Amino acid sequence: MRHSERLKDEIRPVEIIPGFNPYAEGSCLIRCGNTHVVCTASVEEKLPAWLKGQNKGWITAEYGMLPRATQVRVPREAKKPSGRTQEIQRLIGRSLRAVVDLEKMKDLSICIDCDVIQADGGTRTASITGGFVALYLAVRKLLMEKKLKTNPIKEYVAAISCAIHEGEKIVDVDYEEDCHAQADMNFVLTESGKIVEIQGTAEGNPFDESEFNEMFALAKDGIKQLIEKQKQALGF
Repeated sequence: MRHSERLKDEIRPVEIIPGFNPYAEGSCLIRCGNTHVVCTASVEEKLPAWLKGQNKGWITAEYGMLPRATQVRVPREAKKPSGRTQEIQRLIGRSLRAVVDLEKMKDLSICIDCDVIQADGGTRTASITGGFVALYLAVRKLLMEKKLKTNPIKEYVAAISCAIHEGEKIVDVDYEEDCHAQADMNFVLTESGKIVEIQGTAEGNPFDESEFNEMFALAKDGIKQLIEKQKQALGF
């Protein structure tokens, strides 16, 4: 039994509150257990210089953690994001672009800001799951304003973590479990089950293919549940 008394295939309670920021074109607060992230989508009618003339739009992401999102204060990254932060930002951006037809977003860019206000493991996966909701809401607004002719979103995407903890394969890992995991993985999958990205590391002993497949199965089931939460938040 896990310290939270969850079963190995049981995700944390998830709540997604849409429209959390009244000023952003799309936003939500996502709560995955004690990990809480505010996700906002901001639309700009301009593109990075390197994209001009390519007849498509762009989606990028920024990620940050408030100083007391964790048990001890972490100084703000006032000058340059750390390597970890940059890696997470790129992961969020790649994950969201993977399910969007950028050619249908000509001359539009959307920035997804993911701000962690409380952290208990899985902040990057929560940011992707919540970031998609914020993106969808922004696209819905653009369609209503006729700034987009057709919906560029091809399908849903969400992310979840898995681990080998005390010899057991578990899903939706919290901070305590992550600290003592023998292997740690992040899965980003689409609603149709396609793989966007898999990140995996053995913290101690290497894991074998059967153990990977068990974690993959846990991730697929967990992501199905997250996508249902996304649809509920979006009114579907």
